[in-house]
Amino acid sequence: MRRRDFIKGIVGSTVTARPSTARAQRPAMPVIGFLHSGSPEPNVNRVAAFRKGLSEAGYVEGQNVTIEYRWAVGQDDRLADLAADLIRRRVAVIATPGSPSALLAAKAATTTIPIVFLIGRDPVALGLVASLNRPGGNATGVYLQLMELVAKGLGLLRELAQGANRFVVLVNPNTAYTDVVVKDLEASALALGLPIEILRASTGREIDAAFANLVSAMPYRRFTPGPSIRRSAVS
Repeated sequence: MRRRDFIKGIVGSTVTARPSTARAQRPAMPVIGFLHSGSPEPNVNRVAAFRKGLSEAGYVEGQNVTIEYRWAVGQDDRLADLAADLIRRRVAVIATPGSPSALLAAKAATTTIPIVFLIGRDPVALGLVASLNRPGGNATGVYLQLMELVAKGLGLLRELAQGANRFVVLVNPNTAYTDVVVKDLEASALALGLPIEILRASTGREIDAAFANLVSAMPYRRFTPGPSIRRSAVS
């Protein structure tokens, strides 16, 4: 069964599975929960693609389906409460596209409401599904296999910055996958012979401080303008 048909069946079931006594009444509009750890503004394209996919399956927001959006705005500790709120809203399905921490929060909150995800980490290894071809449980979705490209990315970085002797990786310590990502990065760096340093920051202030420390730790280099720059300055 295609995932589009699967979602259509989930959402449609909230309308069709009604008591016979209510047939004369207008059926309630099914509700989809959208849970994300980020903010709406940077995810405009993601939400647009989500709505487009629903419309292709026959569901148009505001016409025959309602979407309840819940944004943690970078505060992952809010996700559990936001997931619980969606459950109280009696959503038909919870979507967590591109938000691993939201996926884990939804999975911890319910074992019955279907969860659809888009993830870049192996869902089997994380215990979210039984297998890729037979997920089981209440979660299914798309696995992008992004982390398998970590070693390739580090290799390209080494080629682009051949004279560099210091590589720094900035990670958020509060996300669900940080430990696994750091482990993969360190293993890939060791195999490639790249010295890497892991910095952790979860707030805007911590990120600013991390970059400030990086700049202050860099060796001072005097800049000498080239001939073309000197000629432009004189003219």
